[in-house]
Amino acid sequence: MTSDSDEPSKVKLKQQQYESSTDEYEVLDMLQLSGKASVQKVESTSHQGLLKDISKLLGCSSVPREGHFKHLITYASGIFLFYLLYGIIQEKLLRGDYAGDHFTFSQALVFVQCVVNAMFSKAIMSYTKPEPDKTPKTLYALCALCYMGAMVASNHALIYVSYPKQVIGKACKPIPVMILGVIFAHKRYPVVKYLFVLMIVTGVAGFIYKDSKAVDSGDHLFSIGFGEMLLLLSLSLDGFTGVTQERMRAVHSTNHHHMMYNINLWSCFALGIGLVTSGQGIAFLRFVIAHPHVLWYLSLFSLTSAFGQHYIFLTVVTFGPLTCSVITTTRKFFTVLFSVIIFQNPMTSRQWLSTFLVFAGLGLDSIYGRSLKPKEKKQTQSK
Repeated sequence: MTSDSDEPSKVKLKQQQYESSTDEYEVLDMLQLSGKASVQKVESTSHQGLLKDISKLLGCSSVPREGHFKHLITYASGIFLFYLLYGIIQEKLLRGDYAGDHFTFSQALVFVQCVVNAMFSKAIMSYTKPEPDKTPKTLYALCALCYMGAMVASNHALIYVSYPKQVIGKACKPIPVMILGVIFAHKRYPVVKYLFVLMIVTGVAGFIYKDSKAVDSGDHLFSIGFGEMLLLLSLSLDGFTGVTQERMRAVHSTNHHHMMYNINLWSCFALGIGLVTSGQGIAFLRFVIAHPHVLWYLSLFSLTSAFGQHYIFLTVVTFGPLTCSVITTTRKFFTVLFSVIIFQNPMTSRQWLSTFLVFAGLGLDSIYGRSLKPKEKKQTQSK
Protein backbone atom coordinates (compact mmCIF):
# COMPACT_ATOMS: atom_id res chain seq x y z
CA MET A 1 0.00 0.00 0.00
CA THR A 2 1.31 3.45 -0.92
CA SER A 3 0.65 6.60 1.05
CA ASP A 4 -0.76 9.81 -0.40
CA SER A 5 2.62 11.45 0.11
CA ASP A 6 4.11 9.08 -2.46
CA GLU A 7 1.81 10.36 -5.22
CA PRO A 8 3.73 13.62 -5.98
CA SER A 9 6.95 11.66 -6.41
CA LYS A 10 5.20 9.28 -8.80
CA VAL A 11 3.84 12.19 -10.82
CA LYS A 12 7.31 13.76 -10.92
CA LEU A 13 8.85 10.48 -12.04
CA LYS A 14 6.26 10.15 -14.80
CA GLN A 15 6.97 13.70 -15.93
CA GLN A 16 10.69 12.92 -16.11
CA GLN A 17 9.93 9.88 -18.26
CA TYR A 18 7.94 12.07 -20.66
CA GLU A 19 10.66 14.70 -20.73
CA SER A 20 13.25 12.14 -21.82
CA SER A 21 11.39 11.21 -25.00
CA THR A 22 12.17 12.65 -28.43
CA ASP A 23 9.36 13.72 -30.75
CA GLU A 24 9.27 14.38 -34.48
CA TYR A 25 7.29 17.60 -34.75
CA GLU A 26 8.20 21.24 -34.11
CA VAL A 27 5.24 22.22 -31.97
CA LEU A 28 5.32 19.06 -29.87
CA ASP A 29 9.04 19.68 -29.20
CA MET A 30 8.22 22.97 -27.49
CA LEU A 31 5.37 21.56 -25.43
CA GLN A 32 7.00 18.24 -24.54
CA LEU A 33 10.24 19.83 -23.34
CA SER A 34 8.28 21.96 -20.88
CA GLY A 35 7.87 18.85 -18.75
CA LYS A 36 4.08 19.12 -18.38
CA ALA A 37 2.21 15.86 -17.99
CA SER A 38 -0.60 14.66 -15.81
CA VAL A 39 -1.05 11.20 -14.38
CA GLN A 40 -4.63 10.15 -13.72
CA LYS A 41 -5.66 7.76 -10.94
CA VAL A 42 -8.50 5.66 -12.29
CA GLU A 43 -10.51 2.89 -10.66
CA SER A 44 -11.09 -0.05 -12.97
CA THR A 45 -14.72 -0.80 -13.79
CA SER A 46 -16.33 -3.43 -15.96
CA HIS A 47 -17.59 -0.99 -18.61
CA GLN A 48 -14.10 0.49 -19.19
CA GLY A 49 -12.69 -2.47 -21.09
CA LEU A 50 -13.07 -0.71 -24.42
CA LEU A 51 -11.56 2.50 -23.02
CA LYS A 52 -8.58 0.50 -21.75
CA ASP A 53 -7.92 -1.06 -25.16
CA ILE A 54 -8.14 2.27 -26.99
CA SER A 55 -6.03 4.10 -24.42
CA LYS A 56 -3.32 1.44 -24.74
CA LEU A 57 -3.38 1.88 -28.51
CA LEU A 58 -2.95 5.64 -28.10
CA GLY A 59 -0.17 5.25 -25.52
CA CYS A 60 -2.02 6.75 -22.55
CA SER A 61 -0.26 6.35 -19.24
CA SER A 62 -3.55 5.29 -17.64
CA VAL A 63 -7.10 4.45 -18.54
CA PRO A 64 -9.02 7.73 -18.71
CA ARG A 65 -12.35 8.20 -16.99
CA GLU A 66 -15.36 8.10 -19.26
CA GLY A 67 -15.68 11.89 -19.21
CA HIS A 68 -11.91 12.20 -19.61
CA PHE A 69 -12.04 9.87 -22.58
CA LYS A 70 -14.42 12.31 -24.30
CA HIS A 71 -11.72 14.95 -23.86
CA LEU A 72 -9.22 12.63 -25.56
CA ILE A 73 -11.57 12.21 -28.54
CA THR A 74 -12.18 15.97 -28.66
CA TYR A 75 -8.47 16.84 -28.54
CA ALA A 76 -7.53 14.21 -31.12
CA SER A 77 -10.34 15.42 -33.40
CA GLY A 78 -9.07 19.00 -33.00
CA ILE A 79 -5.53 17.98 -33.97
CA PHE A 80 -6.78 16.01 -36.97
CA LEU A 81 -9.18 18.72 -38.16
CA PHE A 82 -6.98 21.79 -37.80
CA TYR A 83 -3.75 20.21 -39.05
CA LEU A 84 -5.46 18.50 -41.98
CA LEU A 85 -6.84 21.91 -42.95
CA TYR A 86 -3.40 23.41 -42.27
CA GLY A 87 -1.71 20.99 -44.69
CA ILE A 88 -4.35 21.45 -47.39
CA ILE A 89 -4.21 25.26 -47.15
CA GLN A 90 -0.40 25.23 -47.09
CA GLU A 91 -0.22 23.23 -50.32
CA LYS A 92 -2.98 25.31 -51.93
CA LEU A 93 -1.19 28.53 -50.98
CA LEU A 94 2.33 27.58 -52.04
CA ARG A 95 1.57 25.44 -55.08
CA GLY A 96 -1.46 27.31 -56.40
CA ASP A 97 -1.63 29.22 -59.68
CA TYR A 98 -2.50 32.91 -59.36
CA ALA A 99 -3.25 33.93 -62.97
CA GLY A 100 0.14 32.67 -64.08
CA ASP A 101 1.86 33.96 -60.93
CA HIS A 102 3.05 31.88 -57.95
CA PHE A 103 3.37 32.51 -54.22
CA THR A 104 7.10 32.45 -53.42
CA PHE A 105 7.15 34.52 -50.24
CA SER A 106 8.11 31.91 -47.65
CA GLN A 107 9.59 34.51 -45.29
CA ALA A 108 6.39 36.54 -45.30
CA LEU A 109 4.31 33.41 -44.77
CA VAL A 110 6.30 32.36 -41.71
CA PHE A 111 6.24 35.97 -40.44
CA VAL A 112 2.42 36.05 -40.51
CA GLN A 113 2.29 32.62 -38.86
CA CYS A 114 4.70 33.66 -36.09
CA VAL A 115 2.75 36.89 -35.42
CA VAL A 116 -0.49 34.94 -34.97
CA ASN A 117 1.23 32.28 -32.82
CA ALA A 118 2.82 34.94 -30.60
CA MET A 119 -0.52 36.72 -30.14
CA PHE A 120 -2.26 33.42 -29.40
CA SER A 121 0.31 32.32 -26.79
CA LYS A 122 0.30 35.80 -25.21
CA ALA A 123 -3.48 35.61 -24.86
CA ILE A 124 -3.18 32.18 -23.22
CA MET A 125 -0.52 33.51 -20.79
CA SER A 126 -2.72 36.44 -19.80
CA TYR A 127 -5.33 33.88 -18.79
CA THR A 128 -3.13 31.19 -17.16
CA LYS A 129 -0.64 33.68 -15.59
CA PRO A 130 2.47 31.45 -15.44
CA GLU A 131 5.44 32.19 -13.18
CA PRO A 132 7.99 34.83 -14.31
CA ASP A 133 10.35 33.64 -17.01
CA LYS A 134 14.07 33.44 -16.19
CA THR A 135 15.34 32.11 -19.53
CA PRO A 136 18.12 34.27 -21.10
CA LYS A 137 17.00 36.28 -24.12
CA THR A 138 20.11 35.21 -26.02
CA LEU A 139 19.00 31.58 -25.78
CA TYR A 140 15.57 32.51 -27.10
CA ALA A 141 17.18 34.44 -29.96
CA LEU A 142 19.41 31.49 -30.93
CA CYS A 143 16.51 29.05 -30.78
CA ALA A 144 14.31 31.42 -32.79
CA LEU A 145 16.88 31.66 -35.59
CA CYS A 146 16.99 27.86 -35.92
CA TYR A 147 13.21 27.50 -35.55
CA MET A 148 12.51 30.27 -38.08
CA GLY A 149 15.07 28.98 -40.56
CA ALA A 150 13.62 25.46 -40.39
CA MET A 151 10.10 26.73 -41.05
CA VAL A 152 11.14 28.99 -43.93
CA ALA A 153 13.17 26.23 -45.59
CA SER A 154 10.36 23.69 -45.11
CA ASN A 155 7.70 26.00 -46.57
CA HIS A 156 9.91 27.12 -49.45
CA ALA A 157 10.63 23.48 -50.32
CA LEU A 158 6.94 23.06 -51.21
CA ILE A 159 7.50 25.26 -54.25
CA TYR A 160 9.81 22.56 -55.65
CA VAL A 161 8.49 19.29 -54.22
CA SER A 162 5.05 17.78 -53.63
CA TYR A 163 3.47 17.88 -50.19
CA PRO A 164 3.75 14.09 -49.68
CA LYS A 165 7.49 14.27 -50.40
CA GLN A 166 7.84 17.17 -47.95
CA VAL A 167 6.04 15.26 -45.20
CA ILE A 168 8.06 12.10 -45.82
CA GLY A 169 11.30 14.08 -45.95
CA LYS A 170 10.51 15.87 -42.69
CA ALA A 171 9.88 12.47 -41.12
CA CYS A 172 13.69 12.14 -40.94
CA LYS A 173 13.72 14.69 -38.12
CA PRO A 174 14.59 12.07 -35.45
CA ILE A 175 17.98 11.62 -37.13
CA PRO A 176 19.47 15.13 -36.57
CA VAL A 177 17.68 15.40 -33.21
CA MET A 178 19.21 12.10 -32.11
CA ILE A 179 22.71 12.87 -33.46
CA LEU A 180 22.84 16.36 -31.95
CA GLY A 181 21.29 15.06 -28.72
CA VAL A 182 24.12 12.52 -28.39
CA ILE A 183 26.83 15.09 -29.25
CA PHE A 184 25.65 18.14 -27.31
CA ALA A 185 23.17 16.85 -24.70
CA HIS A 186 25.06 13.57 -24.01
CA LYS A 187 21.89 11.52 -24.42
CA ARG A 188 21.87 7.74 -24.73
CA TYR A 189 19.27 5.85 -26.74
CA PRO A 190 18.18 2.18 -26.74
CA VAL A 191 19.24 -0.03 -29.63
CA VAL A 192 15.66 -0.31 -30.89
CA LYS A 193 15.59 3.44 -31.56
CA TYR A 194 18.37 3.04 -34.12
CA LEU A 195 16.35 0.24 -35.73
CA PHE A 196 13.28 2.49 -35.97
CA VAL A 197 15.35 5.32 -37.43
CA LEU A 198 16.73 2.85 -39.98
CA MET A 199 13.13 2.00 -40.93
CA ILE A 200 12.43 5.70 -41.46
CA VAL A 201 15.56 6.23 -43.57
CA THR A 202 14.80 3.13 -45.66
CA GLY A 203 11.27 4.38 -46.25
CA VAL A 204 12.45 7.84 -47.27
CA ALA A 205 15.08 6.35 -49.61
CA GLY A 206 12.43 4.12 -51.18
CA PHE A 207 10.12 7.11 -51.62
CA ILE A 208 12.64 9.28 -53.53
CA TYR A 209 14.13 6.35 -55.48
CA LYS A 210 13.72 6.78 -59.24
CA ASP A 211 12.42 3.97 -61.44
CA SER A 212 14.52 2.62 -64.32
CA LYS A 213 12.52 4.66 -66.85
CA ALA A 214 13.37 7.87 -65.02
CA VAL A 215 17.01 6.87 -64.86
CA ASP A 216 17.07 6.17 -68.60
CA SER A 217 15.68 9.67 -69.25
CA GLY A 218 18.68 11.22 -67.52
CA ASP A 219 17.76 11.34 -63.82
CA HIS A 220 19.85 9.78 -61.08
CA LEU A 221 18.65 6.87 -58.95
CA PHE A 222 18.16 9.24 -56.03
CA SER A 223 17.26 12.68 -57.33
CA ILE A 224 18.34 15.44 -54.92
CA GLY A 225 17.22 18.84 -56.19
CA PHE A 226 16.90 22.27 -54.62
CA GLY A 227 13.68 21.30 -52.82
CA GLU A 228 15.34 18.28 -51.24
CA MET A 229 18.33 20.41 -50.19
CA LEU A 230 15.93 22.81 -48.46
CA LEU A 231 14.40 19.88 -46.59
CA LEU A 232 17.88 18.77 -45.47
CA LEU A 233 18.58 22.30 -44.24
CA SER A 234 15.25 22.34 -42.41
CA LEU A 235 16.02 19.00 -40.75
CA SER A 236 19.45 20.21 -39.60
CA LEU A 237 17.99 23.38 -38.11
CA ASP A 238 15.28 21.27 -36.43
CA GLY A 239 18.05 19.36 -34.69
CA PHE A 240 19.66 22.55 -33.36
CA THR A 241 16.22 23.83 -32.30
CA GLY A 242 15.73 20.66 -30.25
CA VAL A 243 19.12 21.08 -28.56
CA THR A 244 18.44 24.69 -27.52
CA GLN A 245 14.95 23.79 -26.27
CA GLU A 246 16.42 20.93 -24.27
CA ARG A 247 18.81 23.38 -22.63
CA MET A 248 15.90 25.70 -21.77
CA ARG A 249 14.06 22.86 -20.10
CA ALA A 250 17.02 21.33 -18.28
CA VAL A 251 18.76 24.49 -17.07
CA HIS A 252 16.02 27.12 -16.83
CA SER A 253 12.79 25.04 -16.50
CA THR A 254 11.18 27.22 -19.16
CA ASN A 255 7.38 27.26 -19.22
CA HIS A 256 5.90 26.00 -22.51
CA HIS A 257 3.84 29.17 -23.14
CA HIS A 258 6.82 31.41 -22.40
CA MET A 259 8.82 29.30 -24.83
CA MET A 260 6.18 29.51 -27.57
CA TYR A 261 5.66 33.23 -27.11
CA ASN A 262 9.32 34.27 -27.00
CA ILE A 263 10.50 32.04 -29.82
CA ASN A 264 7.72 33.30 -32.10
CA LEU A 265 8.35 36.90 -31.00
CA TRP A 266 12.08 36.74 -31.72
CA SER A 267 11.29 35.05 -35.04
CA CYS A 268 9.01 37.99 -35.90
CA PHE A 269 11.85 40.45 -35.25
CA ALA A 270 14.33 38.50 -37.39
CA LEU A 271 11.84 37.89 -40.20
CA GLY A 272 10.72 41.53 -40.15
CA ILE A 273 14.30 42.69 -40.65
CA GLY A 274 14.75 40.13 -43.43
CA LEU A 275 11.56 41.23 -45.19
CA VAL A 276 12.66 44.90 -45.15
CA THR A 277 16.30 44.40 -46.15
CA SER A 278 15.63 41.81 -48.87
CA GLY A 279 12.72 43.70 -50.40
CA GLN A 280 10.48 40.64 -50.12
CA GLY A 281 8.11 42.57 -47.87
CA ILE A 282 7.31 45.09 -50.61
CA ALA A 283 6.99 42.31 -53.21
CA PHE A 284 4.67 40.41 -50.85
CA LEU A 285 2.42 43.46 -50.39
CA ARG A 286 2.24 43.94 -54.17
CA PHE A 287 1.31 40.27 -54.59
CA VAL A 288 -1.46 40.58 -51.97
CA ILE A 289 -2.82 43.73 -53.66
CA ALA A 290 -2.82 41.94 -57.02
CA HIS A 291 -4.40 38.81 -55.54
CA PRO A 292 -6.40 39.91 -52.47
CA HIS A 293 -8.03 36.49 -52.04
CA VAL A 294 -4.63 35.22 -50.81
CA LEU A 295 -5.40 36.98 -47.51
CA TRP A 296 -8.15 34.41 -46.94
CA TYR A 297 -5.61 31.58 -47.30
CA LEU A 298 -3.11 33.38 -45.04
CA SER A 299 -5.73 33.89 -42.33
CA LEU A 300 -6.89 30.28 -42.42
CA PHE A 301 -3.30 29.02 -42.53
CA SER A 302 -2.30 30.98 -39.42
CA LEU A 303 -5.49 30.27 -37.46
CA THR A 304 -5.42 26.52 -38.13
CA SER A 305 -1.78 26.49 -37.03
CA ALA A 306 -2.56 28.33 -33.78
CA PHE A 307 -5.59 26.21 -32.90
CA GLY A 308 -3.73 23.04 -33.85
CA GLN A 309 -0.97 24.01 -31.40
CA HIS A 310 -3.63 24.66 -28.76
CA TYR A 311 -5.08 21.14 -29.07
CA ILE A 312 -1.58 19.64 -29.05
CA PHE A 313 -0.90 21.48 -25.79
CA LEU A 314 -4.17 20.23 -24.25
CA THR A 315 -3.32 16.66 -25.27
CA VAL A 316 0.23 16.85 -23.87
CA VAL A 317 -0.72 18.27 -20.47
CA THR A 318 -3.71 15.93 -20.06
CA PHE A 319 -2.54 12.62 -21.54
CA GLY A 320 1.21 13.08 -22.04
CA PRO A 321 3.45 13.59 -25.10
CA LEU A 322 3.42 9.87 -25.98
CA THR A 323 -0.32 9.94 -26.69
CA CYS A 324 0.11 13.19 -28.62
CA SER A 325 2.94 11.71 -30.67
CA VAL A 326 0.80 8.73 -31.72
CA ILE A 327 -2.04 11.08 -32.73
CA THR A 328 0.20 13.46 -34.71
CA THR A 329 1.96 10.60 -36.49
CA THR A 330 -1.40 9.17 -37.57
CA ARG A 331 -2.55 12.63 -38.61
CA LYS A 332 0.49 13.11 -40.83
CA PHE A 333 -0.33 9.93 -42.74
CA PHE A 334 -3.88 11.08 -43.41
CA THR A 335 -2.55 14.48 -44.50
CA VAL A 336 -0.50 12.69 -47.17
CA LEU A 337 -3.57 10.68 -48.16
CA PHE A 338 -5.73 13.81 -48.48
CA SER A 339 -3.00 15.54 -50.49
CA VAL A 340 -2.92 12.64 -52.95
CA ILE A 341 -6.71 12.69 -53.32
CA ILE A 342 -7.35 16.45 -53.42
CA PHE A 343 -4.28 17.68 -55.31
CA GLN A 344 -3.83 14.48 -57.35
CA ASN A 345 -0.20 13.96 -56.38
CA PRO A 346 0.52 10.57 -57.98
CA MET A 347 2.28 7.91 -55.89
CA THR A 348 3.55 4.52 -57.04
CA SER A 349 3.04 1.28 -55.14
CA ARG A 350 6.65 1.47 -53.97
CA GLN A 351 6.09 4.97 -52.61
CA TRP A 352 2.98 3.85 -50.73
CA LEU A 353 4.95 0.96 -49.23
CA SER A 354 7.74 3.37 -48.30
CA THR A 355 5.18 5.70 -46.72
CA PHE A 356 3.83 2.89 -44.53
CA LEU A 357 7.41 2.00 -43.54
CA VAL A 358 8.17 5.60 -42.55
CA PHE A 359 5.07 5.99 -40.41
CA ALA A 360 5.52 2.56 -38.86
CA GLY A 361 9.02 3.61 -37.83
CA LEU A 362 7.71 6.92 -36.46
CA GLY A 363 4.94 5.23 -34.51
CA LEU A 364 7.21 2.59 -33.00
CA ASP A 365 9.85 5.20 -32.20
CA SER A 366 7.33 7.40 -30.39
CA ILE A 367 6.31 4.46 -28.19
CA TYR A 368 9.51 2.46 -27.66
CA GLY A 369 12.36 4.74 -28.77
CA ARG A 370 12.64 7.10 -25.80
CA SER A 371 16.10 7.98 -24.47
CA LEU A 372 17.51 5.85 -21.69
CA LYS A 373 16.77 6.78 -18.09
CA PRO A 374 19.76 7.41 -15.75
CA LYS A 375 19.51 3.91 -14.22
CA GLU A 376 19.47 2.34 -17.68
CA LYS A 377 22.47 4.44 -18.72
CA LYS A 378 24.52 3.09 -15.81
CA GLN A 379 23.55 -0.49 -16.66
CA THR A 380 24.55 0.06 -20.30
CA GLN A 381 27.90 1.64 -19.34
CA SER A 382 28.67 -1.19 -16.88
CA LYS A 383 28.28 -3.72 -19.68
